[in-house]
Amino acid sequence: MTSRLAIEGGSPAVPPEMTKYSLNKPILTEEDIQAAIKVLRNGEIMGRVGSPQISALAEEWAAYVGAKYCIVVNSGTAALHAAVAAAGIGPGDEVITTPFSFLTSATAIMYQNGIPVFADIDARTYNIDPKRVEEKINDRTKAILVVHIAGLPCDMDEINAIARKYNLVVIEDACQSHGATYKGKKTGVLGDMGAFSLQWSKNLTTGADGGFLTTNNENFALKAEMVGRFGEILKPDKPRDYQAYTMGWNYRSDEILAAIARSRLKRLDEGNRQRQQNCEYLTKELSKIKGVIPPHVPKDRTHVYYLYIIRFSPEDLGLEIHPRVFREKVEKALTAEGVDIGRWSGQPLFNTVLFKQRVGYGKGCPWECPFGRRVKYQEEDFPVTLRFMDDFAVIWSVQPPNTLELMECYAEAFRKVFENIERVLEYEP
Repeated sequence: MTSRLAIEGGSPAVPPEMTKYSLNKPILTEEDIQAAIKVLRNGEIMGRVGSPQISALAEEWAAYVGAKYCIVVNSGTAALHAAVAAAGIGPGDEVITTPFSFLTSATAIMYQNGIPVFADIDARTYNIDPKRVEEKINDRTKAILVVHIAGLPCDMDEINAIARKYNLVVIEDACQSHGATYKGKKTGVLGDMGAFSLQWSKNLTTGADGGFLTTNNENFALKAEMVGRFGEILKPDKPRDYQAYTMGWNYRSDEILAAIARSRLKRLDEGNRQRQQNCEYLTKELSKIKGVIPPHVPKDRTHVYYLYIIRFSPEDLGLEIHPRVFREKVEKALTAEGVDIGRWSGQPLFNTVLFKQRVGYGKGCPWECPFGRRVKYQEEDFPVTLRFMDDFAVIWSVQPPNTLELMECYAEAFRKVFENIERVLEYEP
């Protein structure tokens, strides 16, 4: 291995000609394409109630996760909103969730005029910390919306115990955790309802978008389905009466996307296995490098690595440098070496414009509307999240068909950079 860094003009540790398959470019197989073509030839494309592909997909996903009910919708956001609505969240109700997630984990609460309340994350799993959840509960709290971030399930025993104590609904944002397990059970059936995304970057995808809501509660299933179908109760064996029984939206999917999802579902477990093999190799190698913190996976659960999150620790190297500056310099050096590394959701939700300026959906709502409350999002309440935002990064392209060969090159690049860390920190372009 050459000691000359790529940022100094040396050869990169990852050969430029090595193919890297991006997370954002799902590969459709011939089987996927033929599944879509079959729908086109049959001519039934719209996702009506009782449509064959959507109905079959709902049954197959329910069986896969172990749920009694599965509702197919057009996005993970729609699934989250339907779950929040089915839980009965209304004006002024508060739902506790994590500050480290995609925006719609919080805005789905606001769609029902509910108020997101954030609780700090755990320093090792990056999921919501149950101890911080209980501190946020008051008489307005109606639900806990957990996010299995990056594909690692939350501490669900502790979360469910808190929910039982305070009579709260538990909603799983499982949009990144297709096939992940906690104590032998798959995400999506660990709380009262689960929401999944089929967006084009996910472990299970249609190649475009889509979503699932799963539950074992018949009442929640009925309410969620009404939310996605104009507020109506639609049954394939009954005439439509055009009566809306609640506020509803048009969240239906279509037959082509459902057919592609069914085709890809057959390969989900094998795809997850290959991700795990790649990521476990990376974890083994990166754990040997002082200053790098690879993902922590508790023994009672599995990780499906939608994202491979690492952290950098200048303290472990005895360096007095701000963690964000350290991370930025190391990330630049690793990028030059050919490592596909970057950031995802690089700020806590409470620091986005929507929450800092209380934009909401106008006139200060939901915080300032009748029934609302002026919830404060104070940085001092989130020390773990804020430190995490300074020092974390994501290694992309860990999914198949990338192989261990690429992971070996990534590990080599890390060794090269950290063996020359002083030059990395001194480098100025």
